[in-house]
Amino acid sequence: MPLYTTQPLKIYNSLSGEKENFNPIHEGNVGMYVCGPTVYSNVHLGNVRTFMSFDVIFRYFLHLDYKVRYVRNITDVGHIVDDVDEGEDKIAKKARLEQLEPMEVVQRYTVDFHDILKSFNFLPPSIEPTATGHIIEQIEIIKKIIDTGIGYEANGSVYFDVVKYNETNNYGVLSGRNIEDMLANTRDLDGQSDKRNPQDFALWKKAEPQHIMRWPSPWSDGFPGWHLECTAMSTKYLGNHFDIHGGGMDLKFPHHECEIAQNEACTGQSPVNYWMHANMLTLNGKKMAKSTGNNILPGEILSGENTILSKAFSASVTRFFMLQAHYRSILDFSDDAIVAAEKGYKRLMEAVDALAGISVSATSSIDIESWKQLSYDAMNDDFNTPILIAQLFEAVRYINLLKEGKETISAEDLKTFTAAINAFVFDVLGLSDDKASDSNNDKLEGVVNMLIGMRNQARADKNFALSDQIRDQLIALGIQLKDGKEGTSFSI
Repeated sequence: MPLYTTQPLKIYNSLSGEKENFNPIHEGNVGMYVCGPTVYSNVHLGNVRTFMSFDVIFRYFLHLDYKVRYVRNITDVGHIVDDVDEGEDKIAKKARLEQLEPMEVVQRYTVDFHDILKSFNFLPPSIEPTATGHIIEQIEIIKKIIDTGIGYEANGSVYFDVVKYNETNNYGVLSGRNIEDMLANTRDLDGQSDKRNPQDFALWKKAEPQHIMRWPSPWSDGFPGWHLECTAMSTKYLGNHFDIHGGGMDLKFPHHECEIAQNEACTGQSPVNYWMHANMLTLNGKKMAKSTGNNILPGEILSGENTILSKAFSASVTRFFMLQAHYRSILDFSDDAIVAAEKGYKRLMEAVDALAGISVSATSSIDIESWKQLSYDAMNDDFNTPILIAQLFEAVRYINLLKEGKETISAEDLKTFTAAINAFVFDVLGLSDDKASDSNNDKLEGVVNMLIGMRNQARADKNFALSDQIRDQLIALGIQLKDGKEGTSFSI
């Protein structure tokens, strides 16, 4: 029997503003779309927190035995600076400033994105589509919206008529904004815009002569609007109606609001049952911003090369720190907070390691099943990782009492206890044991040093063919040898 049948789940739905029972459209299956990064710069820590939240959600669905199709896109075109319809594409601007092809910018920062997420032990999504790979699908959606009368072409660009859409639908259903208030608080169009209404948003933009990223369309050589790409990719891989759409809180308006409008105009139905939004990350109590210097990149945490933290912290410690706050809560990152998190993480890992040495008794004095269900209750309550972590520290207390002989546990309960702790710590929260990694690094260093010794002996014996073979095979594995006055060292 699948675990999800005995563990009912509640999700906070941004659309209703309430926690709701999770009932998938197709029993045993979950379709989830999460807005991915715009790859024009290094992924920042706030992005990592958002994607980590959905990584844990993905992991928990898998743990509950759901079959999950998790789609997370790469935005590699169509995202205008300042998230408006006029101006320069973020990727094109970066390409111009660095004198690169736009796809060089995309490749560089897509690789960075994958490397950072891999270092934090993220599971890869089921599908990772790109906006540029779905231009045809976006053009077809625009045609359908034009056919409804809600889309209109003006001087080679195509816009979504928000006022006309709102005559039969509710533009503002997700964000709670009222279109009349929006219209009242917006200055009149100055006559230079092609839009009918200030709130209208671009479905297709005609490219100016200097614009590098452009594609042919029935209206002009141009590029799709930012909001359109997610509508195209989510519906292609999950259907016109799917379970979950997620992203950062900052995407609720206008991005997700526009997605709903596009879908409803195109298909006549609401696209998503559950909208989920992760909250922001602050640094030392203030908004993170490069311009003020109140900023730190994920890689700088791992390397320790920054002016904000007292030392380097591992990816597992950083992950543990982030999961101590609920995904819908603002989380403040600081040196004191992550130092405290590191201590808690080490306590947890020491307790997990100690499980193997626990002696069993005929009976248990601890109610393991009750503890296990309370842990599930935490995750079933809108993925409440801080409450789960509190339950894990209750388990740490049990383990210490068992070690001291103050409590007893049966062999069967110990088996259940061990399996549950490992599942919650490693499978659901996605933590790794740094000690195990350190041990593996020590073993690797020992093997490489042994090969360096064999290479030195080969060189002393003038067996240069073997010496070169050892060096070349290590290079093929990504291990670079460096000969110096002090001997031979290596780097990975």
